[in-house]
Amino acid sequence: MIKGIHHVAFKCETQEQYDEMIYFYHELLELPILRKWNTGIHLDCFNSCIEIFLDGTKPVVEGCIRHFALSTDHVDKIVERVRNAGYTVSVEPKDVDMQTDPVFPIRVAFIEGPLHESIELFCEKA
Repeated sequence: MIKGIHHVAFKCETQEQYDEMIYFYHELLELPILRKWNTGIHLDCFNSCIEIFLDGTKPVVEGCIRHFALSTDHVDKIVERVRNAGYTVSVEPKDVDMQTDPVFPIRVAFIEGPLHESIELFCEKA
């Protein structure tokens, strides 16, 4: 019945937050724009999307999502781009062998987005 994640949504309180989120995900991480409307935008994550919308009527509070992961083959390159733009790298790139059966080798890092969202950069290694 479920085919996958359609989108992850972020609510911004201010125009400045909204503009910074678009800069971070569209300009810095280079996610293409799928569609825009007067108070929102969908950015293409290639098998899902990121939705950013401006809703100044309610304060943004910490939610229950621990993090979300973006699949990439360029963990280190993205970390340097994010760091050079002044954003937080909370876990430096590292290779991990997930102790699954069979072992699942990955390269990961964690960065922090403009709304302090935790983003895992996730590379499956062959």
